[in-house]
Order: sequence, then C-alpha cells, then structure tokens
Amino acid sequence: MSGPGDIPVGLSTSSVYPLTVVDTFAMAHDVGYDGVEVMVTNNSVSRDPSRLRDLRDHYQLPILSVHAPTLLLTQQVWGTAWTKVELSCAMAAEVGAPTVVVHPPFRWQTGYADHFATGIRRIMADYGVTIAVENMYPWRVRGRDRRAYLPHWDPVPLEYEHVTWDFSHAACAGSHSLRSVQELGSRLRHVHLTDGSGAQNRDEHLLPGEGNQDPAAVLRHLAATAWDGTVIAEVSTRKAKGAGEREQLLGDTLSFARRHLDRAGQPDPSSLAP
Repeated sequence: MSGPGDIPVGLSTSSVYPLTVVDTFAMAHDVGYDGVEVMVTNNSVSRDPSRLRDLRDHYQLPILSVHAPTLLLTQQVWGTAWTKVELSCAMAAEVGAPTVVVHPPFRWQTGYADHFATGIRRIMADYGVTIAVENMYPWRVRGRDRRAYLPHWDPVPLEYEHVTWDFSHAACAGSHSLRSVQELGSRLRHVHLTDGSGAQNRDEHLLPGEGNQDPAAVLRHLAATAWDGTVIAEVSTRKAKGAGEREQLLGDTLSFARRHLDRAGQPDPSSLAP
C-alpha cells in the first residue's frame, strides 16, 4: 500500500474483464492496490451504491473513481447522456468517490455537445465531485481520420477544468503523452495507466512499458512535480490463462506504477522535457 503523501494507485474494474466488480475488489486487495475505479456497465453491482459500499467496507479499499457509462458499449445504460453523467456523480458522492471519468460527446450528440463544458461544471457543483474528461482518438475509416467526438477527441486545448489521460488512447491518436501531460499541468486530475502501440488504430490497453507512450517518464514527471491526482491501472488481462496469470499481470502493473511514482530521488522536472 502507498504511504501518506504518495500518489494512490487503483485498479479499474475493466482490468479484470470478463470477471466482475466483486472479483476486482478481491484482486485489488490481494495484489495490494490502494483502491478501485468502478466502470458503470450492464453489471448490476456496478450501478448499485449499496453493494459497492459493502465491497468497499469489506475489503477496506476506497472507491477512488467512477467511470460513467459514456462508451459505445454502454449506450443503453442509464438513459440519456446527461442522465448518465448525473447518476454517475450521484453514485460517486454516495460511495465517497471523489472523481468521475467521462468521455467527450460523440459527434451525433449535438445537443449534449453544445453545452458539455458548462453542463459538467454545473453538475460538479451540484454533487461535489470532480468530472475529468478523458482523451480519446480519431476513428479511422478506410485509412482516413473521421471526426468521432465533439468538439474534439483531444482535451488539451479545450476548456475542461479537469482531464483524465489514457496512454492507450494517446497511442491511437499519435499523441506524445509526456508533452501533453506537461501542457495540461494542474488540469490533469486522473491517469489511466496502460500503454499502446498505435497499430491499426487499435485501443490495445497494453501493460505499461509494452507500447510507445513511455508512461514511466510521465509517472516520474508527476512524482517530481508533487502531483496530487490518482493513477488507475486500466490494462487488458482478458487473454490471461487463469487467475494466477491475471494477478501476475496486475501485480506487474502495480509494481511499475510504484517504482516510477516513488518520489525519493526524482530528478528536477525541467530535466524531463521531451
């Protein structure tokens, strides 16, 4: 477990797919994570604050964040776009999670997109939680980039107060993660620790260090600058052959995070410029 003042490292429920929310808490406890991010899906436990509080209390692991059901695969969960955000924030407040992760609006959600930035500011004030908008990537159809998100897939130049940075998405977009994180500065509130190669525009969610985004450099930068956000492991373990191999992958991810977030002996931040 992390000590006082350390950057907490949590485990996303998506990292144990196709296993359940219950399995995530058990695995996070056994491996030594500092908490859990709950991705809201069709799984009933992921939408039940009472069950989530029971799991939190049983395993003595805080729920560090809630991921709203704003993915294509969860379009049928919790109704309209604004309802998804509001219910996610209400549940986060109820279970004590300080952060809600949302994706930017899809291009066909024009009414939602028109007032997205102002709407999430209002909801943050209403529920007392932080909404951190996640970086996405262009969709490529027949080799050409298509505009999938409004106003854009890249949150760096936009007016969002709080941002989540995902390394796998950055690889798909051809972004430079360290440069983007440095530009975001204090607007960065949340990190999805993973990696990607950017091959064939696939959102791979590789283990950190297996792709081209150099998450180690980003974590060292965050540690050296006394960043006070949260890191969440969001890696794919669906090809794991049994619980033992899955725990090993998640343990390796946690070790990677702790090693590069160790504030002792970090270099001066200016030396980490790309």
